[in-house]
Amino acid sequence: MKLREIAEIRTGLVLTRKKATIKYEIQANYKLLTLNNIEDNGAFSDEEFEPFSSNEELSKEYFTQEGDVLIRLSAPYTAVCINQDTADLLVPSYFSIIRLKNQNYIPEYITWYLNSDQVKKELTRSQTGTAMSTTNKTVLSSIEIKEIPIETQEKIARIRELHLKELKLLKKLVQEKEKYYKGLTDILITRNKGEE
Repeated sequence: MKLREIAEIRTGLVLTRKKATIKYEIQANYKLLTLNNIEDNGAFSDEEFEPFSSNEELSKEYFTQEGDVLIRLSAPYTAVCINQDTADLLVPSYFSIIRLKNQNYIPEYITWYLNSDQVKKELTRSQTGTAMSTTNKTVLSSIEIKEIPIETQEKIARIRELHLKELKLLKKLVQEKEKYYKGLTDILITRNKGEE
């Protein structure tokens, strides 16, 4: 099935029209999702969400909801799944919001599928623009989504979750090793200076 047959797809908000430029224009403050919040592997980074001051109350359609799938519209076209912790974030126009309307699919499976090499190659082939390669809603809506049983989708979702946890632990281990190496180097340099 095509993605458009199982989901509503909309582009995020163009922020420039809604940004309050001076203090008295501010009508509402929101947490904004940015490219820094998304890692290439489809996980959320530890970066804090940016504040966004708006000159008007914004429509709920531009905010993440639990169960949404977001995809970057520029390379590397990373998709992320929205859970309870990442709901109610303002989505800018460089993301598309995919909201499932078919009960035969789960968002974690769609996220995994959109992050597959096969889909990313397809998006790269159909990219537009020369300075910065991008895709659009039309291209996204025509992606063919393989229909598999819900039980298999749930297994894929569990494997994906374990994979992301493992990557996070490995990243933390590398950071700790870097600190250890730097500390050891500093000690050796300091000790050698004392001996001169």
